[in-house]
Amino acid sequence: MARKTAAQSSAAATTATTATKPQRVIKKYPNRRLYDTATSSYVTLSEIKQLVMQGETFVVRDAKSGEDLTRSLLLQIILEEESSGAPMFTEAVLANIIRFYGHAMQGHMGAYLESNLQSLMLMQSKMGHQSQNIMSQMQEQMQKQTAQFLSAFGLKP
Repeated sequence: MARKTAAQSSAAATTATTATKPQRVIKKYPNRRLYDTATSSYVTLSEIKQLVMQGETFVVRDAKSGEDLTRSLLLQIILEEESSGAPMFTEAVLANIIRFYGHAMQGHMGAYLESNLQSLMLMQSKMGHQSQNIMSQMQEQMQKQTAQFLSAFGLKP
């Protein structure tokens, strides 16, 4: 029997969640305005970020074509967060992510990152935000694991 990847497991969990509750639809119009069909009102990118923070599931669709724009909007939120305040990703991390596009391991990188983020979130929730020291130790461990992963495929950490 084949094993499920972290991405497949997450997709299955998301599907199970959305099966019980109708998915919220945000329509994006040509003038770049976002319309939340659940509240019948226009929303801002900041409000979409709040939906993400609250764990709401939603899909962003082009109002005219119906094309799924969810990933693009989530990337836009990340870009805004990265450009204001303290960025999460260093230039080296971003460069390494770019290097994986077109690489034989591209399909595995997403699952690897997702798995590590899920592990981090699980540890964080179990600890209840106890100590900054523990978080920095986990971050160091993840950096070591990532360096080993990249080195195994001949990429610079």
